[in-house]
Amino acid sequence: MADVRSLRNAVCIVGVDESDEIGSLPGKSQLTLHLEAVTNAVRDAGLEISDVDGIFTAGQHSPALLGEALGITPRYIDGTSVGGCSFIIMVGHAVAALHHGLCDVAVIAHGESGRSGVGVSPRRDTSLTGQFEAPFGFGGAPTLFGMITTRHMHVYGTTLEQWAQVAVSTRQWAMLNPKALRREPITVADVLSSRRVVYPFNVLNICLVTDAGGAVVLTRADRASDCRKKPVYVRGVGEATEHVMLTQMKDLTFSEATRLAGETAFRMAGVTQKDFDHIMLYDAFTSGPPIMLESLGIAQRGEGVRFFEEGRSTPGGRLPINTNGGGLSYTHSGMYGIFPIIEVTRQLRGECGARQVPGVKLSLVNGMGGMLSAAGTLVLSNEKGS
Repeated sequence: MADVRSLRNAVCIVGVDESDEIGSLPGKSQLTLHLEAVTNAVRDAGLEISDVDGIFTAGQHSPALLGEALGITPRYIDGTSVGGCSFIIMVGHAVAALHHGLCDVAVIAHGESGRSGVGVSPRRDTSLTGQFEAPFGFGGAPTLFGMITTRHMHVYGTTLEQWAQVAVSTRQWAMLNPKALRREPITVADVLSSRRVVYPFNVLNICLVTDAGGAVVLTRADRASDCRKKPVYVRGVGEATEHVMLTQMKDLTFSEATRLAGETAFRMAGVTQKDFDHIMLYDAFTSGPPIMLESLGIAQRGEGVRFFEEGRSTPGGRLPINTNGGGLSYTHSGMYGIFPIIEVTRQLRGECGARQVPGVKLSLVNGMGGMLSAAGTLVLSNEKGS
């Protein structure tokens, strides 16, 4: 088998950006959000759209459609779709494609009208979940992730107040981000008194629903110096899937996919769980980040909430987490995975103003697809390292 460590530092992120606007955008289609984000990210890299010859995307629009809309004929395409972490996983796929010369400039693009539903086509759910869970009372994502969360509470004694603290800590970062949709301060009491959705979640325990686009541009390290911004090295990548149906999870309190993806990324990067200055975690629900910390081995089982409860993750804490405000307060269009990559890149380039993490050199991105069904992990750095 090939040694994935040979791909360490071979590829860099050289451009990132969102669509022109994020929020409620009923006048913009999903394709428009894609194209705005790609155009902005390519400009951020100091490149031209004509330089792009690799297109990666997930969701309703195919990479072929994006190529046509951008006016280019890509040499390489990838439409891997395993949920919101697909874009994180695609970074690893782009690393391999770029390293082997299958393309020279890769764009990972996202555009989704999650709030306004522009161009969203309803269809019957014939998946395993649609056939064998939904008819028997399983609801949408809050219901399903609520089962994961209540099981964690039962096994480890985690509380509603502790989950609420995740939202409060993340909002403190959003207050420092001009692009964040929700910037007003909140307290634990605010979270606990907000509108109930499904136990154990109130509305402030659940991510925003927005319209948004995002894009990431990558190229080989030997070309990155020709781009406009300081390169961000891809030092480690990992991906895994565990299940599709929630009823098939081995342990509702633990993400096996995250463990596997994390171990692969750490091994490729040559790092340990203790080496990171900054972490971005997929936060569709307040219980997601603590469970990911536990599944990655950064926290002991049942102890992930302590990072938020004790202020370790908040502005001024020793391990900043979700510094853009996360899906809970910044934006969440439905497939959130592109946005943590954008934030890490900006942090590692020193572009985050009031929320900038001082001296940051090594960042971790971890995201989920579905109900912890799939996972993607990245280790990114502004230094090439060994």
